[in-house]
Amino acid sequence: MADRLRHSLVPVVLALAVVSLAAALPAGAQTVAAPRCGAGVHESEAKGTVGFPEDQIFCPLIADPKESRSFVSFLRGTFRSLDDPTGEGTSIASVGLGDIFGLLRVGGPDAGEGFQLDVVGSIFAQFDLGAPSNDLINADYVIGIPLTFRRNGFSIRAKLYHQSSHLGDEYLLRSEDIVRENLSFESVELLISQEIGALRAYGGAERIFRREPDALPDSLFHAGVELRTGRARKVQMLAGVDLKTTELHEWSPAISGRVGLELGRPGPEGHPGRLILLLFEIYEGPSPYGQFFQDDISYIGAGIHFGL
Repeated sequence: MADRLRHSLVPVVLALAVVSLAAALPAGAQTVAAPRCGAGVHESEAKGTVGFPEDQIFCPLIADPKESRSFVSFLRGTFRSLDDPTGEGTSIASVGLGDIFGLLRVGGPDAGEGFQLDVVGSIFAQFDLGAPSNDLINADYVIGIPLTFRRNGFSIRAKLYHQSSHLGDEYLLRSEDIVRENLSFESVELLISQEIGALRAYGGAERIFRREPDALPDSLFHAGVELRTGRARKVQMLAGVDLKTTELHEWSPAISGRVGLELGRPGPEGHPGRLILLLFEIYEGPSPYGQFFQDDISYIGAGIHFGL
């Protein structure tokens, strides 16, 4: 079934790419100080205090598997917590639903800069494509309040968030030996980002201040680099590498890499447009999926992501 799904995904992805390319029109009026990632501020909201702003000032991370974004990816690799004890040759579908809602922005000294407060919510789910009914394996629910800042190419994101994780019912019914963790935690994240032309680098850390079970790490270090060939319009190439490390795994890094195309379409009345990302991805290291946080996994895959 996984082979049939993989072969059927190829024409679907190609068709989506063709349709998106046909719909991608030249960008009209650029938003004020729009960075390469497509975030930016409309001229009507560029200065002063704006309630419920429509746009964003912090660029989403390309390669972070837990970045808030809607996507669907086909992944094949080693997931040893599934039926095969080795976990090798396993195919899963990774699905995300995410959205961000602006609450307040206070403009900086120049147009398109300043502070912004948002609320963000996401669901990350994984499905076993080797099971007869494509069993739900794990679902992570995340809600957070990010405070972001931008000044020219420099930006910061401080985020307080909650995550809870749950195993799927069908997965739990496979065996009495499967142990479900009552997994939830609150964490505060700080990321600092600098854009220099086509290159972007970021780094920071998280501190988990309430966690269940106690085996969860209490801190995490996070860094990455990104490359974009142009502004967010029509088509551009992009790539990113994201690294996370914790003491729980003896500082062995979780490495996520993505490369592909970003297709842009102008938004209404000059607002940043909708983005479609077609990405190939690779991952190796501690699992980003909540209930399996103690496992090491690896995979390669491809997916379609929807930004802004």
